[in-house]
Amino acid sequence: MNIPVNLAVGSLTDRATRVATVARASADEVDHLGRFPREAIDAMKAERLLSIQIPTELGGEGARTGEIAEICSIIGQSCASSAMVFAMHHIKLSSLVEHGIDTEWHRGFMRRIVSEQLLIGSATTEAGIGGNLRNSLCAIEVDGDTCRLTKDASVISYGQNADAILITSRAHKDAATSDQVMTVFTREQYSLVKTHDWDTLGMRGTCSEGFLFTGEAPAAQIFPKPFAEIAAQSMLANSHILWSGVWYGIAVDAVSRAQAFVRAAARKTPGTVPPGAIRLAEVSNLLQMMKSNVVAAVKAYEDARHDEEKLSSVAFAVAMNNVKIASSETILTIINHAMLICGIMGYKNGTPFSLGRHLRDAHSAQLMISNDRILGNTSTMLLIHKQDTSLLG
Repeated sequence: MNIPVNLAVGSLTDRATRVATVARASADEVDHLGRFPREAIDAMKAERLLSIQIPTELGGEGARTGEIAEICSIIGQSCASSAMVFAMHHIKLSSLVEHGIDTEWHRGFMRRIVSEQLLIGSATTEAGIGGNLRNSLCAIEVDGDTCRLTKDASVISYGQNADAILITSRAHKDAATSDQVMTVFTREQYSLVKTHDWDTLGMRGTCSEGFLFTGEAPAAQIFPKPFAEIAAQSMLANSHILWSGVWYGIAVDAVSRAQAFVRAAARKTPGTVPPGAIRLAEVSNLLQMMKSNVVAAVKAYEDARHDEEKLSSVAFAVAMNNVKIASSETILTIINHAMLICGIMGYKNGTPFSLGRHLRDAHSAQLMISNDRILGNTSTMLLIHKQDTSLLG
């Protein structure tokens, strides 16, 4: 067992900034080769950032969702793939923190995450179901104190590089597809046979290939709550907020490159306003709107996180869905503006103003989970729910 060296000194922001520096150094190579950002993940482990969400009573730091989103943004400004791995890890960790705190096995597992800085992967998609995480075809088999599961997972987030996987399934062989549970399997408890490559337009370093998953573990590793409650009360908000934090980080770096381009143009022609200056003002406005969207989402979640009824309400689900839609659409507009400002220097690879990686990574935003699926769910909820129009929340 290799316990990561502890380099965690300073604030969360200080530690995240050091990780971002490591991530930036290999970001282009990670993207070009489609390889896992091992250097950045090792830096996260050394800075002990993989356990910050775990309660202090279990050895963690009790970091809140807003603090984690800020780290996603900081790392996202350097390498979107590294930031997305960090975000996905903490999305899964939120399920443990919010829904495993009262069970002995899950508490022990959280202590192990702290001591070993384990990286947690996710397997919620399935062949025949696609990205509809609220349905499963496979079913977990419980035999006495043991559970077994075989799942044809079309995507497992950084599956070959995870130290454990949180995986969904039907609760039993006779259960409806929506009657699901989630189970923790640690690396020594499962095998993976690759079925799909991960050769994508962007987010190439997340290495989320497809696998046939086969696992056997103690039944105590099944979460005590139905997955429907876990999804509504922790995964929904954390997914949309932390993903948005990553996307905001990508957008920040794109705008920073555009601003540097305009400043360089201004120095060449003193006394005149560069052509891209007005568009820079426009993109600054869009970036502020995106930031406000994420900040408001963090506040809404913090206000609701100890109220299960509010977390499971239609109003909360609509609000979180809207956060994801707005962030995932706005980032593309922002990067397009930045590309127009930088012109050919933004379009070309290998310049200080290159934006190709940013644009390709950003296009994943509308597909995680599909905006069409989310809008469809929201439209159904709005048939029975009055839209909240209050400025006071």
